[in-house]
Amino acid sequence: MKSTVLKYGLFGLLTGFVVFTLHLVIGIKNLDYSTNEILGYVSIFLSLSFIFFGIKHYRDNINNGVISLGKAVVIGILISILVSLGIAMADFIYTQFIDPSFFNNYEQQLIEQGKADEIIKLTSTTAALFMFILVIIIGFIISLISGIILQRKQLNQS
Repeated sequence: MKSTVLKYGLFGLLTGFVVFTLHLVIGIKNLDYSTNEILGYVSIFLSLSFIFFGIKHYRDNINNGVISLGKAVVIGILISILVSLGIAMADFIYTQFIDPSFFNNYEQQLIEQGKADEIIKLTSTTAALFMFILVIIIGFIISLISGIILQRKQLNQS
């Protein structure tokens, strides 16, 4: 299980880091915040797709075609923790070093849109922590769905 989690988790971590960073660097300057938010979720789901493939790989290649829902969810959550690290690192690096004025600009746009009541003061650290937790929650949901789809019990042979 450890090798599957590391393999698919690192694929997801790298995908999350690269895709999330690209969408931030390229999209922030050219697209509005709503579109960037959608692209952010797309990059999260793309990175978390490795959960499904990791569970399937473990079931088919390591565990003789059998996996319980519980084991599938554990594998998925462990993969999602690694993906979360990649996305949180990308978020932190972007908001701390690449565009330190990101939160001020975002706050200004909310004020201009009349959404000043939605303003929450964030720092690079709290935003990265938020992304880490958000990705794990989404990862849990994907793990559960993948586990339900992929679970296969061993047949009793008498």
